[in-house]
Amino acid sequence: MATAANTTAGPAKDGAPAPNAPAPPKTLNGIVKQVLSGDTVVIRATKGAPPPEKQITFSHVLAPKLARRPGAGGDETKDEPWAWESREFLRSKLVGAEVTFTFDKPANSNREYGFVWLGKDKETGENVVESIVREGLVTVRREGRPTPEQQTLIELEDQARAANRGKWAHNVNAADKVRNIKWAHENPAHIVDIYGGKPVKAIIEHVRDGSTVRAFLLPEFHYITLMISGIRCPGVKLDADGKPDLSVKVPYADEARYYVETRLLQRDVEIRLESVNNSNFIGTILYPKGNIAESLLREGLAKCVDWSMAVMKTGADKLRAAERVAKEKRLRQWQDYQAKTPTFNSKEKDFTGTVVEVFNGDAINVRLANGQVKKVFFSSIRPPRDQRAVVGTDGEEIVKAPPRGKNYRPLYEIPHMFDAREFLRKKLINKKVQCNLDYISPLRDNFPEKHCYTVLIGGQNVAEAMVAKGLATCVRYRQDDDQRSSAYDQLIAAEQQAIKGLKGLHAKKDNATLRVNDLTVEHSRIKVQYLPSWQRALRTEAIVEFAASGSRLRLYVPKDSCLVTFLLAGISCPRSSRPALNGIPAQEGEPFGDEALTYTRERVLQRDVSVHIDTTDKAGSSVIGWLWTDQNINLSVALVEEGLAEVHFSAEKSEYYRLLKSAEDRAKAAKKNIWANYVEQVPEEKVVVEEDKDEKVVVERKVNYENVIVTEITENLTFFAQSVDNGPKLETLMSKLHADFQANPPIAGSYTPKRGDLVAAQFTFDNQWYRAKVERIQGNNASVLYIDYGNKETLPISRLAALPPAFSSEKPHATEYALALIALPADNEDKEEALRAFSDDVLNHKVQLNVELKVGGGPHLATLHDPTTKTDLGKQLVADGLVLVEKRRERRLKELVEQYRTAQEAALAAHLAIWKYGDITQDDAPEFR
Repeated sequence: MATAANTTAGPAKDGAPAPNAPAPPKTLNGIVKQVLSGDTVVIRATKGAPPPEKQITFSHVLAPKLARRPGAGGDETKDEPWAWESREFLRSKLVGAEVTFTFDKPANSNREYGFVWLGKDKETGENVVESIVREGLVTVRREGRPTPEQQTLIELEDQARAANRGKWAHNVNAADKVRNIKWAHENPAHIVDIYGGKPVKAIIEHVRDGSTVRAFLLPEFHYITLMISGIRCPGVKLDADGKPDLSVKVPYADEARYYVETRLLQRDVEIRLESVNNSNFIGTILYPKGNIAESLLREGLAKCVDWSMAVMKTGADKLRAAERVAKEKRLRQWQDYQAKTPTFNSKEKDFTGTVVEVFNGDAINVRLANGQVKKVFFSSIRPPRDQRAVVGTDGEEIVKAPPRGKNYRPLYEIPHMFDAREFLRKKLINKKVQCNLDYISPLRDNFPEKHCYTVLIGGQNVAEAMVAKGLATCVRYRQDDDQRSSAYDQLIAAEQQAIKGLKGLHAKKDNATLRVNDLTVEHSRIKVQYLPSWQRALRTEAIVEFAASGSRLRLYVPKDSCLVTFLLAGISCPRSSRPALNGIPAQEGEPFGDEALTYTRERVLQRDVSVHIDTTDKAGSSVIGWLWTDQNINLSVALVEEGLAEVHFSAEKSEYYRLLKSAEDRAKAAKKNIWANYVEQVPEEKVVVEEDKDEKVVVERKVNYENVIVTEITENLTFFAQSVDNGPKLETLMSKLHADFQANPPIAGSYTPKRGDLVAAQFTFDNQWYRAKVERIQGNNASVLYIDYGNKETLPISRLAALPPAFSSEKPHATEYALALIALPADNEDKEEALRAFSDDVLNHKVQLNVELKVGGGPHLATLHDPTTKTDLGKQLVADGLVLVEKRRERRLKELVEQYRTAQEAALAAHLAIWKYGDITQDDAPEFR
C-alpha cells in the first residue's frame, strides 16, 4: 500500500510548501477514488471515462505507514500502529464522495500537497485534514514557523493528546493496532473450504482489470487475488516476457476497469469464494446494488466464461440472461453480434409426449398426442464413446475409432454405454416428458440433421441427471457459439461434481466392457448351456431389446448376460414388412403384420418383462416361450385378443390354451383385424353352461396358520422356513447324519457329483455334514443348497460326499416361500433396506405362516404373522414404505390386496422411505424430484 509522508524537516528538504509561497494553491472539485493511507488520497475528475486522476498528500501531517506486501517494490513490512485505523477513517468518509481540494507542488518535490473538504464548497464543507488530526490518527509537523493552517492543526493535536484520542491514548497497547496480514496461502483450496461458500465481508484493494481484483477478507486479513466467477473482461495485453504491454490498447479494457473501480474499489463488499485456479481464487462479488458480474455483462463489458461459471453455486442463469441483454442491444463487445440461433415455430420448439424408445445414451423417441413419433437428441451432452478414439481437449474426436467386426454391439462393448441406456430406459420409457428445442445441429460428416432438446421430467433436466451420474459428458463450445443447451451451465456444474466424485466415466478404475453372450449368433450354446436352467425356472426376467415382428423379439437376459432371439409360443402372427437392407430388397408384410408389430413394440419394447421358455425352434437358433409384460399380461393372449394373431395348434398342450381360445373367440365375435371377414360360429350350449358355472365359482381365502422358523432370506425376498412341529424330527435326523459321518468319514475325492444330485456337504462354518442339493458344477467347485435350512454355499468338490440312502428319503425340512403380494423396489439401496428390515423381523424367529396361493413350479405365496401381536409382517413392510404391493387379480386375495393397498397409500401420503419423493410407480428416480 503506497503512502506519502514527509520524513525530514524544512521545506527545502522535504518539499513541503513554504509558508509564504508566492502562488496561491489551486482549488478544484473531484471525487475520491482511493485512500492510499491516512494522509494520502487519489481524487479523480468528475468527467471522462476514465477521467484524469490526481494524488494529494495532506499538508503538515504524517500518517502511520501501512504494511507493504512482499514483492511490491521491496521487502515485506508490517503496519505501524494505528496505520489501518487512520486509513479506514478516511476510506469510510471519503471514497466515492465529492470533495473540494487545494493543492500546490513545491519546486523540489514530486508530490502535490493540499487540503480536502467534503462537498463542493470549502467554506461550508468539513476539513478532512482537521478531522483526522482531531481523532488523533496522524501526527502534525511542528518544524519551522507555522502557518495559520498549521497552527490550527497543532492546536487540534494538542486537544487530541489531552483527550487520549487515537494514537495518543495511554490505555491502548500499540501492538493491538497492528494487523496480522496473510499475504500468501500455501493451500488456497483450504481457505475456500473454511468459508464453505458463505459470503464473507471484504474490502477491494486493487482492480487489476474488470474481472480480476485484489481484496482483504475480513476480519482475518487474508489478502487474495480474486477472479470473478463466470465472466472475463478485456485485459491488458502481455508482452513476450509475460509483462503488461501498456503500449497496446485493448478495446474496452480501460472502460471495464473504470466501471469496476467506481463501484467496488475500497468499498465494503461480500465475496463468496467458490474455487481456486492455481494461486488465484474464484468467486462472486456482491455489492449493495447486486452482483458486479451481472452489471458488467449487462453493459457489454464482459463475456460469460463456461469453465469458471461451472463452479458457481447459484446465479449462472442470471449471468447468461444479463449477457443476452447486451447481445440484443449490441453493446460494446457485442456491437457486431449476429444471432446464430434460428427461429422455431411454437409447435416445433416445445411439446409434450411419451417416451417410447431410448437410443444409445443420447437420444429418445417421443410419441406425441397425435401419434406422431419424433426423435429427440439431448442438447449439449455426449454419451460414452469408443475408447479407441482420440479425443481433443474440447471433447471432439480428432481420430475416430477404427471399424469393428460385423457382430460389434456398441451398446454392450463401449464402457458405460449400457449403463447410460439403462438409466434412461428405467426412468423414461412410457413416461411423459416436456421437450424444449434448443438448437438444430446441421448435417455433418454423414450424420443427419439433429433436433436437440432440453428434456424435462417432473421439472428436472434428464441430461443433467445423466451428467451428474457420470454417464455422459458435456460438449465444449466456442465462446461465441450460442448453439447450446438452455441449461448448459447446470450441465457443466453437474459434470464438475461427477468428476469430483469419480462417478461413471470419471472413475479412476479401468472401465470394463459388459461381457454379453450373443446367442443370436452362437446358436449352439442355447440347448447345452442355457435352455435347461430356463426351462426349470418359473419365470426369467428379461429386457426386450428389439421387435422384428409381432411375435419375434430379441431379449437381453441380465441374469445370464446374454442376448437371445425369442418367439412367442402358442400363436401364429402375420409377418410384418421389412425395409431394404444391405442389398436385400424390401419385403411386403402380410395383412395386419405391421399392426401386430406396432402393438408389440408399444407394449414391450425396452420394457422389463418376464418369460418362461419351453423349447427352441427346429434349428435351435431361437427359443420359444411365454412372455408377460410389466403389467403381468400374457402377450400371446393379448395379441390374440386384439385379432392380431391366431392360436397355433402347438398351444393345445399348454396350460394357457384355454385362455388363448377364449381370447380368439372374443376377437372373432368382435371381427377384430384378421377376423374382420370371419363368420361367427354359435358355440355349443354345454360350453356356455360350463363358462357360466365357472363364473359363479367364488374361491374364499383360507387361513390355516402354521408355526415356522425362518432360516434363510434370499435377495428376491423369498425365504426358507422350517416347521416348528418338525423340529425334533430334524434334530434327530441331523444327529444321526453327523454320527454316521463321524463313524465313517468319506475319502476326499472319491465322489464325483453331478448337477441335481442329493449329496452330503461339509458346511464351512462348523465342518459338519448336512444334506444338500448340487445346483452348479464349475471346475473343482460346486454350488449347493442345504435343503434342510435353505442357505447356499460354494464348496470344493472334495467337501462333498454321497448321501447314505437312509438319509435321502426324508423330505427337505426347509421349504421356500415367496412373500405374498409384495414386490421389492427397483432401487438397489431401497431393496437392501427392505431386505434388512424383513430380516430383522423374521430371520431365525418363530412366526406364523399362512399359504395364500399355491403356485405350480415355484415357491408358494405366503403371509407371515407375529405370533404375539398378530401383525401381518408383510403388510407392515408396506405400511413402513419399504416395499410395494404386487398386482394380483385372484378373487380369493381381493380383500387382502385391498388391505395392502390401503397401507401403501398411507405410506405414500406420509412420504415414508421409498415414497419420500412421491409416487415411484410414476417415476422412481430421485434425480427427477
